[in-house]
Amino acid sequence: MGPIFAAEMACPGMPPHVTSSYLPVSSATTFDPLVPAPKHTSAALQIAAATIGNTLEWFDLLVYGYFATTIAGVFFPNANPVISLLLTFMSFGLSYLARPVGAIVLGAYADRAGRKAALALSIQLMVIGTGVMAIMPSYASIGLLAPIAVFLARLTQGFAVAGEFGSSTAFMIEHAAHRKGFYSSWQMTGQQVAKLLAALFGFVLTSTLTAHQLHTWGWRVPFIFGLLVGPVGMYIRRKVDETPEFLQTTHTRTPIREVFATEKEGLVLGAGLVALGTAGTYFALYLPTYATTQLHMSPAVAYFATMVLAALGIVLCPVAGHLADRVGLTRMMLPAAILMLLTFYPVFRLIVTHPGLTTLLVGLIWETLLQIAYISASPAVMAGIFPARTRVTGLSLSYNLGVTVFGGFAPAIFTWLTAITHDNAAPGFYLTATAVISIVAIVMVNRRHPHMLVRAPR
Repeated sequence: MGPIFAAEMACPGMPPHVTSSYLPVSSATTFDPLVPAPKHTSAALQIAAATIGNTLEWFDLLVYGYFATTIAGVFFPNANPVISLLLTFMSFGLSYLARPVGAIVLGAYADRAGRKAALALSIQLMVIGTGVMAIMPSYASIGLLAPIAVFLARLTQGFAVAGEFGSSTAFMIEHAAHRKGFYSSWQMTGQQVAKLLAALFGFVLTSTLTAHQLHTWGWRVPFIFGLLVGPVGMYIRRKVDETPEFLQTTHTRTPIREVFATEKEGLVLGAGLVALGTAGTYFALYLPTYATTQLHMSPAVAYFATMVLAALGIVLCPVAGHLADRVGLTRMMLPAAILMLLTFYPVFRLIVTHPGLTTLLVGLIWETLLQIAYISASPAVMAGIFPARTRVTGLSLSYNLGVTVFGGFAPAIFTWLTAITHDNAAPGFYLTATAVISIVAIVMVNRRHPHMLVRAPR
């Protein structure tokens, strides 16, 4: 048995009833929007259970990115600040190497043991990674052990979150009856909540603390907050029911083998759909660093801009998900992707030519509105590519492939492009390239899965 398929073996604690003989009902190749899902727990509890882990994941990632310059000095000191910052972002990116492994292990676990079991496991592992960041001594205190421990914490976090998106997205759309776009859009709403909270911490801490206080202890405060949120998520996830679609589907004990045997095209399409959304999201992570190092703005201005954009996302992501159900999922995504392709670089050129809070907000609000239209529908589209019996494995692998390739190293790529081109608008080149990839993926999805164009029944 090859090493990849070793993950097909039973995981510790997997419910014994989950076998291929459980509830021998025919498994559909896609979710059926005409079959309403019986709900035993409230929609609000289902949404909270699914999104809290995604929110914690992104809060941790964003805090690491927002405080990158401080973390660089604490764990990766170097005489050249650019090298120190690159080391910090490379550590951030290298942690994504754990994502494919986490996607295989946790994705297969969710397709065998259930969405609820996988959600409980992933949030427990996330709390461990966040806890290490909160308490780890600095390089000055323990030397090389500090950056090594930070790297291991990022690997743990990467492994844990690898199965989070697939499990929580499947959980949401399998509980939904006719509102797949609306339900799955709460995944992205959770990310916007994380952006708002992380930026709020950044704004308050950088505005009220001295540079010495921020360096010695201030940057740890948001990680401690994230550590406290984890147990709340564990409690909520114990209170929800398993999805009806999972219970009514014949299960496979070899989801990884099936995905690679029959869904290779779906993996590529899913990763392509992720490219544009993840690159734009990771620019939001990079924004405070970009504004301070390239545009020479104060950190407070950058954090304020991030809070405005996040608040906009919190309000509009569910609205965009609702509209996607009404007009068709990919009918919402394709025009947004084309407009982003055409406007990324011009917007960056405007921001660089006329630096200031007003132009920064005008340019980024425009791109954020397009981003919301794109990302709010994308989880439902990705879920629809894969059959229920292998949905989380396929979702997790395709999502993490896309995030690793196009998002994990994006902050380092933004820094590198700006340095070699001497053009502060250079991040626009990378974002434009990802837009091309995602547009091609959407067109191919429309051809192979035309039901994505169909409006949800009222």
